[in-house]
Amino acid sequence: MSAATITPDLIAQHQLTPDEYQKIVDILGREPSYTELGIFSVMWSEHCSYKSSRIHLKKLPTRGKLVVQGPGENAGIIDIGGGYVIAFKIESHNHPSFIEPFQGAATGVGGILRDIFTMGARPIAVMDSLRFGRLDDPATGARNRRILGGVVSGIAHYGNCFGVPTVGGECIFESCYDGNPLVNVFALGVCRKEDVFYAKAAGIGNPVIYVGARTGRDGIHGASMASAEFTEESKQKRPNVQVGDPFLEKLLLEACLEAMQTGAIVGIQDMGAAGLTCSTCEMGSRGGVGIEIELDRVPQRETGMTPYEIMLSESQERMLLVADKGREEEVFRVFRKWGLDAVEIGSVTGDGKLRVKQHGRVVAEIPNRELADEAPLYNRPHSQSLRRAPLEAPSLPSPNIEPALPALLTSGDLCSKRWIWEQYDYQVRTNTVAGPGADAAIIRIKETGTSVAMSLDGNGRYCYLSPREGARLAVAESCRNLSTVGAQPMAATNCLNFGNPERPEIMAQLVEAIEGMGEACRFFDTPITGGNVSLYNETLGEGIYPTPVIGIVGLLPTVPPAGAVFRNPGRSVILLGGVGSCDETRFGGTQYAKVILKQLWGLPPALYMDQEKRVESAIREIVRDGLAESAHDLSDGGLAVALAECAFGSVGARIDLDSDLRPDLLLFHEGPSRVLISTSSPEKIAVIAAKHGIDAPVVGVTIEKEIAISRRGTMLGRWEIAALRAHYEQALESHVR
Repeated sequence: MSAATITPDLIAQHQLTPDEYQKIVDILGREPSYTELGIFSVMWSEHCSYKSSRIHLKKLPTRGKLVVQGPGENAGIIDIGGGYVIAFKIESHNHPSFIEPFQGAATGVGGILRDIFTMGARPIAVMDSLRFGRLDDPATGARNRRILGGVVSGIAHYGNCFGVPTVGGECIFESCYDGNPLVNVFALGVCRKEDVFYAKAAGIGNPVIYVGARTGRDGIHGASMASAEFTEESKQKRPNVQVGDPFLEKLLLEACLEAMQTGAIVGIQDMGAAGLTCSTCEMGSRGGVGIEIELDRVPQRETGMTPYEIMLSESQERMLLVADKGREEEVFRVFRKWGLDAVEIGSVTGDGKLRVKQHGRVVAEIPNRELADEAPLYNRPHSQSLRRAPLEAPSLPSPNIEPALPALLTSGDLCSKRWIWEQYDYQVRTNTVAGPGADAAIIRIKETGTSVAMSLDGNGRYCYLSPREGARLAVAESCRNLSTVGAQPMAATNCLNFGNPERPEIMAQLVEAIEGMGEACRFFDTPITGGNVSLYNETLGEGIYPTPVIGIVGLLPTVPPAGAVFRNPGRSVILLGGVGSCDETRFGGTQYAKVILKQLWGLPPALYMDQEKRVESAIREIVRDGLAESAHDLSDGGLAVALAECAFGSVGARIDLDSDLRPDLLLFHEGPSRVLISTSSPEKIAVIAAKHGIDAPVVGVTIEKEIAISRRGTMLGRWEIAALRAHYEQALESHVR
């Protein structure tokens, strides 16, 4: 093995600092080969090593009575009873989706699905959290529409072909995502507790087996590319984006699950970011062993591939297995049955090193722990977040309520996302109880007679104004979404999307958001079992809003959920949690401020976590007791928007509010801890609310055909439901076309 000629330019091209390079030399006791330099560059990239965030991620709660596996594996696992567990995780594919929207999003789905079935669980649901730039901007609108169309098509293609329902998510549009969309994909699977597998190599002499698709040149340096800002040259990086084949992945799923049942497999890891490099060194490091592989045995679909290319390729639909010695044929037989390559490419060793050979010659030899678990760790400077938005409210104009509501309902963030989710098969496998458009998605677990509810939430505007408060609000809203359908929140996963951590003000946003998320997850007893950090989300020096996305799962009995829409006229309308309060400083991050006033200022809505928990407990009891004919939480857009969404089943409401708030704050403030309920049993709901110490005023009654809102008898606005719904349903499609 000969050392390469390593120049400062070559080090910089691999996104390594001079100090990091010197650490490599110290670890090896010599200059690295070119292949070794590439291996270190991907494993020490921000995407793989979390070198800027690991020190702060330790502040998050990760343990709980239901947690079977927390952070450190391919997916988190919690116990749902009856001998079953669920595996779930969220990942980002932001940079690839900017460069090649269709394949970037498609392979994001493929990667998160492999994370789930690597654990031995069959994937049963996918959700996505999407952020795009403005669709109507003269300069960037055409590109943003192309990215949106490509991303949605990619998600639909992979999920539909694989056969997993895409059951919900969120989609937001902001100027800060013009040059850097966010594509965060969540997946959840189920298996028996004793069938869980781990990505750990063991047993010296055991064979290391490569299974799945052949290795090509797609995706090389994908992990490093995802750990850098976008520049004018970013579009040249299309070869860094992987190409997916969902039909092959479906075969890989079935073959892996069947092979696991043979008892011959010791450990299994998917080849995701950093490909063969990541799967070999991480499995070895977790098991405290070494792995030696021979690249001549690796199935390849292109000729003349170098060791560097083979080790760094991120070709999709590939897995690495460690099997019991002497039982290889049992594994090969399963994969032959499914028409997939399965080749022994190496073995487990006792020296703790990753050793790579080609033509019998060692081309890389690196200690696993130093490569995987002991990557550089930085406590980067983090100043106070710079307040780029004014704290004080501007002079607010007199509100014009009647045109404001339809304007909000047709805005990109609040309009119907039917154009997106109609492209997804959200009913495949026939377990979807509540899908897109519900407060939380619900999937039936037939084996246990229960259901799992899932919610994704994040608000970049809130986090821009206060990362700590914004992150706490995201956790609270996700928990409230679950509670509104009757589910008890149990555990969480997160995807932390931020700009360049080398800038102290960006690092401060990350630190504050992690700490805020940790505070809320502890309070609501939703330990974080894993997730993803995506940094360097910047283009030409312009960063995105800090956008932490939280995914929370909960458990509930298999009973029909109340649903969000009003069903019958003549029912009492109750505002659980009360009208709430809001001063103008807390109004600047609302959708009303964005769409109507076109300004951003102040702080996010105030969250009182004890009150939030009591509201959630009350609504869970109300829904489980069958007292709510409909239930819908208040969030983006406030009371008026929630009321309109409840009316889109054709039954509206007439409400009268007792409040001193001015009309725009009253109808459009986004204070949390509130749920809108229609019921024929207001007295019983009042008893439950009183038990939990929560206000539950009857604010009106459901009626036919319209929404009418007054304050202390003075009419504020009246809207015909059919007209509102038509604009709401058609808005996104009109923006896209």
